[in-house]
Amino acid sequence: MIELTIHFDGSDDKHLYQQIYEHIKNEIREGKLLQNERLPSTRALAENLQVSRSTASNAYEQLESEGYIVSRPYRGYFVCKYEELYHIDDVKKEQVLSINEPQKTTVYDIDFSPNGMEQDKFPFSTWSLVYRETLQKYSREIFALGDPQGEPELRETISRYLHASRGMECDASQIIIGAGNDYLLLLLDRIFSEKKTIAMEWVSYKRAYQVLLSCGHTIIHTATDLSGISIEDLKKRNASLAYVMPAHQFPLGIVMPIGRRIELLNWAAEADGRYIIEDDYDSEFRYKGKPIPALYASDRQNKVIYIGTFSKSIAPAIRISYMVLPKSLCKSYHDNAGFFASTVSRIDQHMLNDFIRKGFFERHLNKMRKRYKAKHDLLLEELKDLDNQFEISGENAGLHLLLHSVRQRSADQLSMQAMEQGVRVYPLMELAISSEVIQKGYEGMILLGYGGLSAEQIHEGIKKLRKAWTV
Repeated sequence: MIELTIHFDGSDDKHLYQQIYEHIKNEIREGKLLQNERLPSTRALAENLQVSRSTASNAYEQLESEGYIVSRPYRGYFVCKYEELYHIDDVKKEQVLSINEPQKTTVYDIDFSPNGMEQDKFPFSTWSLVYRETLQKYSREIFALGDPQGEPELRETISRYLHASRGMECDASQIIIGAGNDYLLLLLDRIFSEKKTIAMEWVSYKRAYQVLLSCGHTIIHTATDLSGISIEDLKKRNASLAYVMPAHQFPLGIVMPIGRRIELLNWAAEADGRYIIEDDYDSEFRYKGKPIPALYASDRQNKVIYIGTFSKSIAPAIRISYMVLPKSLCKSYHDNAGFFASTVSRIDQHMLNDFIRKGFFERHLNKMRKRYKAKHDLLLEELKDLDNQFEISGENAGLHLLLHSVRQRSADQLSMQAMEQGVRVYPLMELAISSEVIQKGYEGMILLGYGGLSAEQIHEGIKKLRKAWTV
């Protein structure tokens, strides 16, 4: 790895990151930095030049976006081959977009985002009341460090909630509170203490894929059928963990039937060290039939690691998730990760605990379930005029559904046509965790989320889509 010496021009009104960017770019153009030569890390560059790390990062990001350098995971930044870069020699003054200037982004009239949620009905007054009562009740003691595993009262409340709503038998000692699923997956990495081969469906929750991959685990992609993850394909792999969403697979919306669940549990029981990560991200929102019990509830071999969150049911900013470990992993948690402090403040934990125990959460959840069901039903009604062009799947649960073109139009084509009408839809292929493992038969699939839209927006959005897609 080389060291970079850059002399800053105090009379130059350009930002420091621009001067760093231009220096490195010119060094590459002039052949002073060669192809595949490794650059210093952003931390090392910042220390060497006596600038902030964000300044170094901004310079590297600009260079990477223009193709001068490339970031290689776990290795660092490397110089690209200059001959392959497009450049204009007669440009006398470089036009570099300042990070402080707003970047132009496409503005849509209607955005059918699958991540949208309705925030207008959040119980602000109730939440404020619980906040005041929490501070009065616990006074100064609540500002001290709490249990790394999470407040015992909240863990006990969650265990009772899971028993009533998900059919799970667990106690507070098995539950860990964390600020989001990302943290819990990072914690799980420490619990195992060794790198694993993890099976994930070819289209899944990308964030989990990125977190687990960044921890150094090997991710293998398995096929999916109408019942969820293919056990036949899973058995062909040398995986020790399987990441699944049995209650409502994202983004396909599949509810895993009991037969497939038993097959998956049997796979885990066939070998020591095998576990299933059950991501139960939106099980509260089911609009037809009885609630589906968690996979954890059917586990008799201590093979299921359950992850749940309050981000979907209350609000994303709450950032409180929880993980239920099988008892066989509790000792490993205390040995390998029990020293990590809780990432959720004690105030927030006690607020949530009171919010649940006093019945506010149940009332809020019932209200939101009713509102989301109304939007779900309206969307299905509005789509009836397009039933000769699309098959609908993934309905009756969650906050999105899928349209599958029966006329063999690609999702990209459908997305572009929608964009021309000012509407944003989401091709399924964008959620594939790897472009190399796209499963055949899903090319014409579009996601439509409705959680963050009003009834008027749903009506107007589908009206525009009819105009865009009617041929």
